[in-house]
Amino acid sequence: MKVIYDAESDTLSLILRDETVAESDEVGEGIIIDYGRDGKIVSLEVLDASEHVAEPHGIAYELKGRVA
Repeated sequence: MKVIYDAESDTLSLILRDETVAESDEVGEGIIIDYGRDGKIVSLEVLDASEHVAEPHGIAYELKGRVA
């Protein structure tokens, strides 16, 4: 998984799988979900991220539960 913030375009991307996007759907204003050929989510994009995300330049990663 990758998290990318592009300051120039003010876009935050959460890439879940390294796969070609087959379809995209804007589920809310400025929130885009990308799907692979299998219909599973590939990535999520937040447009105008600095308006929606408190710290687009930083990230806190937390792991909950047991890891096998």
